[in-house]
Amino acid sequence: MSEIPWWAGEGLWRKVAVWVTAGSFVVLIFLTFDSIEAISAGSQRVPAYSVINQQVRYEFDAARNIQKPVIGGGAPLFGQTLDEAEAEALVTLGKKTVQAKNCMNCHTLLGNGAYYAPDLTKAWLDPAWGSETARETLMLGFLMDPTANARTYGTGRRMPKLDITEQEARGVIAFLKWMSSIDTNGFPYNFKSLAQESRS
Repeated sequence: MSEIPWWAGEGLWRKVAVWVTAGSFVVLIFLTFDSIEAISAGSQRVPAYSVINQQVRYEFDAARNIQKPVIGGGAPLFGQTLDEAEAEALVTLGKKTVQAKNCMNCHTLLGNGAYYAPDLTKAWLDPAWGSETARETLMLGFLMDPTANARTYGTGRRMPKLDITEQEARGVIAFLKWMSSIDTNGFPYNFKSLAQESRS
């Protein structure tokens, strides 16, 4: 019987398997912490919650060949400037409301969810709201009473009345404004932004 070459020995491949598994585990831990840092509020691509006090608009970035969010001058929600803690509380209320009302049963956020209703990633800048000045009032009225303020555009699809309070609706609007400020590498593609005046 011929002798097994060193590179085909069972012992060698056991060691290789152990080292590859250990190395992969170390890389996975590093990537996990790196990803958490990259997607946390206040990072380069995910602005702090207080961005809801500023104008969010989109401009074409020729180098990346995408529409990217641009944070402009002061444009506080409902005319009230919030500090970081207050902004975080309002955005968190909106996020929890979106979760509690099961919005992702019909909508998508960052591409996750159902595809019955529009993606909400950039809903803050959706041209369907008509104008920048009317947007907050229209969104508030729609969220609190979607039946009376429906905009189906011939699809026949309507959002059900979810008994959202005014404070919850304001939170959802803050959450949607914050979401629109996230640099999503151009997702969703072919999005046409609400026309807005540039503010310094």
